[in-house]
Amino acid sequence: MLWGIYTYIYMHAYKKREEVNVMDLELNRGVSPTQKIFQNGIWWFIVLINLGYIMVWLMMPTNTFFMHWLPHIQAKADPIYFGKQGTTILVYTFPIIFIATLACLYHHLMQKASNHSTESKIGFFNKASWRKPLLVNGPLGIISKIEFSFIIMFVLLLIWSLCSYLHGMFAKVALQAAYEREQVWEAKLKNSALALGFVGNIFLAFLLFPVSRGSSILRFLGLTSEASIKYHIWLGHIAMTLFTAHGLCYVTFWDKTHQTAEIFKWSKVGISNVAGVVALLAGLTMWAATLPRIRRKFFELFFYIHHLYIVFVVFFVLHVGFSYSCIMLPGFYLFLVDRYLRFLQSQQKIQLVSARVLPCEAVELNFSKNPGLFYAPTSIIFINIASISKLQWHPFSITSCSNTDFDTLSIVIKSTGKWSHTLFKQLSTLSPPSHLDVSIEGPYGPASTFFSRHETLVMVSGGSGITPFISIIRSLLFKANNEGGKSFKVLLICSFKKSIDLTMIDLLLPVSGTTLDTSRLQLQIEAYVTREKQTATTNDRKLLQTLWFKSNALDEPISAVFGQNNWLYLGIIITTSFILFLLIIAVLTRYYIYPIDHNSDLIYPYFLRSILSMLFVCVSIVIAATSVFLWNKKQNKALTQIKNTSTPTTSPGSVNHKTDRELESLPLQSLIQTAKIHYGERPDIKKILSNCDGSSIGVLVCGPRKMRHEVASICTSCSTDNLHFESISFSW
Repeated sequence: MLWGIYTYIYMHAYKKREEVNVMDLELNRGVSPTQKIFQNGIWWFIVLINLGYIMVWLMMPTNTFFMHWLPHIQAKADPIYFGKQGTTILVYTFPIIFIATLACLYHHLMQKASNHSTESKIGFFNKASWRKPLLVNGPLGIISKIEFSFIIMFVLLLIWSLCSYLHGMFAKVALQAAYEREQVWEAKLKNSALALGFVGNIFLAFLLFPVSRGSSILRFLGLTSEASIKYHIWLGHIAMTLFTAHGLCYVTFWDKTHQTAEIFKWSKVGISNVAGVVALLAGLTMWAATLPRIRRKFFELFFYIHHLYIVFVVFFVLHVGFSYSCIMLPGFYLFLVDRYLRFLQSQQKIQLVSARVLPCEAVELNFSKNPGLFYAPTSIIFINIASISKLQWHPFSITSCSNTDFDTLSIVIKSTGKWSHTLFKQLSTLSPPSHLDVSIEGPYGPASTFFSRHETLVMVSGGSGITPFISIIRSLLFKANNEGGKSFKVLLICSFKKSIDLTMIDLLLPVSGTTLDTSRLQLQIEAYVTREKQTATTNDRKLLQTLWFKSNALDEPISAVFGQNNWLYLGIIITTSFILFLLIIAVLTRYYIYPIDHNSDLIYPYFLRSILSMLFVCVSIVIAATSVFLWNKKQNKALTQIKNTSTPTTSPGSVNHKTDRELESLPLQSLIQTAKIHYGERPDIKKILSNCDGSSIGVLVCGPRKMRHEVASICTSCSTDNLHFESISFSW
């Protein structure tokens, strides 16, 4: 049944994908038929490999797999070069690495075909009907139809795997108990503990996929890393529950059989119990730090404790051995590639051009950007400011539009915590700094957007939740001025606590203004001030200021890690690093390990083999990623020098960079004057949506949890199908 559900989803996804391709025909007009066939071939090849990989997970708990399939594969494999771990690498690791590489090639071809258009849809989950909320007020939050389907499949996989393992282990439990001189219930307890560990490994294998920000697999599925964090949370809770039960069952068994010394056993070969205890303690510490009270009130503590994942992974591998941990290796491997690339990008200092300081204790930072960097609306970047904290990284929505803001990238930071409050204090003083050392990671965001395909867009925001909508509005304004005069109808409903927060609306326009005709965009702004009955008497316009910063010779504009060929180079890194790892392992096994133990697994220490294997994984990734990164950086530097010598820079920002920092008032143009402001009340979302006309109405919401659930409930309970809901949330 589970296999049938998976097959249905893929077949249905392909059908919907063909519908999307018809709508995107204009965008891909320049694509040759051969290239289109090649793209479709890659797509189908990825799907078929994925189905086979799923089949392996379904069959793994059965006796057929362990007694027939796996021995047959092991007999065909050459153990001289890879040992027994060669089979697990071939069955579990290679398919995902191959899928990730093919997905990189697929994204590269799609990017070239669409010419960086954000309206070319990619992924299974981009169909509006799939994203429609199915459950709203449950403990898991807002759950769409496709998410609910995959939750059911994972639950079925959990039940199937646990029952299959227990059925196979309990079949001869009486003989086992007699042979090991144990009681039957003790043997069942030990087998149950082992089965719980096996099932926990299933969720551990998928745990790190959602937190790989630049993952080609997530992009292929139409997912983003920030939207997938909740999947990481769900998988983590289930995995830690199973591992905790696994450990408690073993401790109980050892206590009842008077073998408590087994807890501290570190075997030269086989399972190392003490390594498992260390891994479990590290996991429990991380798990405890995820409690909402700790995570929200002491986020830094949660952040630092979560780095214990390194201890958890290392000792988990030492516990079960590298050969068995190859089952979980794909997620670990791709996460390491992504994490190291983020590290390389974060070492660059980014040029901060200007900052707008708002009276509502919010700051807009404007960075220099490579004109070749394209990103979709609602994308985010992670930034670090060394003068505040060298360790803290914080994600923020990008408010600029890559189509209109060619050489700048903007984010908005609301003063809501210690870090953001410190930044606001630094910039709002009478003598603010003339330069800030800023590092970034990103941008990260969706592969595409669907906003302009709706007749009407209704955006509902609360407080700083307006920031993702700024980039959407700027993007629609650009399209309205460049796509045959098409006019977009947009209704922005923004709620603020105080009237001073209304200055956030001014951020809808860039710091330098815009040359686009704003009348082409039918923008209606309904602003609600919930905690004040009348407008404030202070003149907030005098408090809204812009700061210009000095440039630094070491500062660089924001650019993608590998420029426009980002996906192609990522695929090269994944492929070359994995091949390099296999070569090193093959040489080590053939000329060092094999002459010692001849694959008997009884002489060469497990822990030493595991340590060497983990070291070689890291070394391979570092060599491949660093080489490609430095080569690409050298190429970009040479290209930049050629452009600078042939074309002088004439942007207004570049002139200000060479002068002292200036302090000036914001231009008089303001969108607050066009907004309808309501004091002392909250928006009646149901009434507003019922008055919207059109066959397709996109409803986007970003704000507090209660607001998101309210809007989702309204869209779900609506009898018509013209409301297409999407929640934009960056809170965990």
